[in-house]
Amino acid sequence: MYALVDCNAFYASCEQVFRPDLRGRPVVVLSNNDGCIIARSAEAKALGVPDLQPYFKIASRLRRDRVQVFSANFRLYGDISSQVMATLQDFSPRVEQYSIDEMFIDLQGVDGQELESLAAAIRDRLWREVRMPVGVGIAPTKTLAKLANHAAKKIKRDGVAVLDRPGKWQWLQQRLPVDRVWGVGRRLKRRLDALGIRSAWQLAQADPVLIRRHSSLQLGRTIRELNGEPCFALEDQPPAKQEIFVTRSFAEKTGRLDDLLNHISRYAVAAAEKLRRQDSLCRTLYVFAHTSEFEPGLYRGSRAVALPWPSSDSRLIARHARAAMRRIHRPGLRFMKCGIGLLDLRDRRFCQGDLFTPGQSAADDRLMTLLDGINRRFGRDSLVFGSEGLAGKWTMRQHRLSPNYTSNWAELPRVRC
Repeated sequence: MYALVDCNAFYASCEQVFRPDLRGRPVVVLSNNDGCIIARSAEAKALGVPDLQPYFKIASRLRRDRVQVFSANFRLYGDISSQVMATLQDFSPRVEQYSIDEMFIDLQGVDGQELESLAAAIRDRLWREVRMPVGVGIAPTKTLAKLANHAAKKIKRDGVAVLDRPGKWQWLQQRLPVDRVWGVGRRLKRRLDALGIRSAWQLAQADPVLIRRHSSLQLGRTIRELNGEPCFALEDQPPAKQEIFVTRSFAEKTGRLDDLLNHISRYAVAAAEKLRRQDSLCRTLYVFAHTSEFEPGLYRGSRAVALPWPSSDSRLIARHARAAMRRIHRPGLRFMKCGIGLLDLRDRRFCQGDLFTPGQSAADDRLMTLLDGINRRFGRDSLVFGSEGLAGKWTMRQHRLSPNYTSNWAELPRVRC
């Protein structure tokens, strides 16, 4: 059996963890640069606050309804997600973090009669220790566990649903549209609609061989999972990414080359850190920048750069990214976004060196390890490269940012007794 634990309105709930005065009040979280609404508490949804709506369009309405608005604080959200993950590992040694707010748990060996009480215990403990409201769905496959979690949140009042018998999951499948099935997106839904498959139940009854002719092997496995046959194993260690991209829109448009160089250096260092985290090396960079799509004379510039050798050294990656940005920049244009992609990634353990080309040295590796260690211990940006700029113009617009309660000594929550 598998359990799927899904946090309720995760970003909004994270903001309420250290602000108990916001419990029961409408809360929304904005995207990068305070652009669009990306998370709403249950109370905000009840007020009819739309999802993915540009903030400037409904700012007056939010003020009128006394909705608490926050800028996205992804550092805080990541730390709280880690706390949820650590708590779940007390219930099972095998936990897969599917996303920042969703975790699968392997419940192999748990007695069937104990599943309901175990799900309730998971939910109660996460609320007691992390103050995170969650829904828990349990089923014999990961696909059915996703459906069970939907039932836990939308149908059952206690936030717990166990689909341990065919009659239970068949009843639920008959009442859910096909796009509620894990892995069925908008494009695939259109194909299934053309085949007359509009509900999860109809998909479960379809012939996997016939369906594969119109889609993929993956959907055939999904059909088997909908009938209680496990096909997707738990991934204890997520697979290494084949590409790493870091992109941002600027808080203010800029035409200054120095600003663009600071931006791209910042993103190159962040991408290199992610690269080292998965113990990979990069061979090719992709750097781009563009002006606003809503202004005349749209310009999109990009460059692909081959590194002299496979590397995860922030200095080397940033140096080549800055050189590419100099070629992309056009005087007189005001840019609104840039980014970097690390391509042609290779597992460091199996990367074959070149006899006639110098590679990343042991001294470079030690320096990058030291850099990452200091930033992990004392907080991000404790050490930065001079090429990233010291003025902070590259930072996003975050006028409603909550304190970094979990990662900054100066912003620890204060308790008055």
